[in-house]
Amino acid sequence: MGIPEHEDKIVQKGITKILNAIYENNFLDCSFGFRPNRNCHDALKILNYYMEKKSVNYIVDVDIKGFFDNVDHIWMMEFLKLRIADPNLLRIIGRFLKGGYMEEGKKYKTDKGTPQGGVISPILANLYLHYVLDLWFEKEVRKQCKGEAYIVRYADDFVCCFQYKSEAQEFFQSLKLRLQKFNLEIAEDKTKIIPFGRFAEKDAKLKGNGKPDTFDFLGFTHYCGKSKSGYFRVKRKSSRKKLQGKLKESKEWIKKNRNNDIHMIMNRFKRSLVGYYNYYCITDNTPSVQQFKDKIQYLLFKWLNRRSQRKSFTWDKFNLFLHKYPLPSPRIKVNIYDLRKEISYIL
Repeated sequence: MGIPEHEDKIVQKGITKILNAIYENNFLDCSFGFRPNRNCHDALKILNYYMEKKSVNYIVDVDIKGFFDNVDHIWMMEFLKLRIADPNLLRIIGRFLKGGYMEEGKKYKTDKGTPQGGVISPILANLYLHYVLDLWFEKEVRKQCKGEAYIVRYADDFVCCFQYKSEAQEFFQSLKLRLQKFNLEIAEDKTKIIPFGRFAEKDAKLKGNGKPDTFDFLGFTHYCGKSKSGYFRVKRKSSRKKLQGKLKESKEWIKKNRNNDIHMIMNRFKRSLVGYYNYYCITDNTPSVQQFKDKIQYLLFKWLNRRSQRKSFTWDKFNLFLHKYPLPSPRIKVNIYDLRKEISYIL
């Protein structure tokens, strides 16, 4: 993590605007991270469209090991030179890359990676993967595939969809070599090829595995389900890892601040839940979000009872308290099937 000073932030913000103006029209539609008018929900909608409407039978779920820490500076500058001829601008960007970071009063040099926390880091990360991954997948991988193949990327987190297992496996092996060329590496323990699609449940039963495998992407666990009419549908629920992390964070906060003014405590949790709902309240995920709210209420009951040596609440009194200081209830914020904004990406 590298947090630039105020003056550096101003310069980085200016350069980021220049780079966005140069590269935005060049970035491919499969890229959604840190780009104007694109967000995580857009990526989820497009991925859902591919898995439900296209001939997708296999998912390659890939994690790049320490991407932001291992971006190669030499390759980065070579990529920049393809569109930028101004030596002064290149020199300034090079300085930001090699700016280093401070830890406990000591300065450490950085000969690789882009400092997380820098304003310019997201656009540089997108630029690097545009040349390393996006163009390679579009110009080489897809053209060599006999079946359908798609990629959806948000920053360094991406998922690839394939029609045929052999082509998914071949891509996985090629990807290792491709990333090695640019000094990146796959996290083997977090990368997998799984059957996923309208035939995945049938295949899983034939193999005696029960339910088809699932995969996580952008904070959601994707799994094979069915519509009310019995047709195949991709469904999502909040990732267990993300949910547990948020609950742990909330627990530590209420534990530390339980003796503060009750209005401040409840307002904090209201704001926290509204932010959580805005991201996680998508199609099919309301039950999971409701469970999260229930656990938040239990944390409040537990730690507000420890404001003194005497027990403050019974459950009945706590319900009356929540009636006076109600927490917002979850409702769907994002329809995963609303593709009005994303239709141009598909076409």
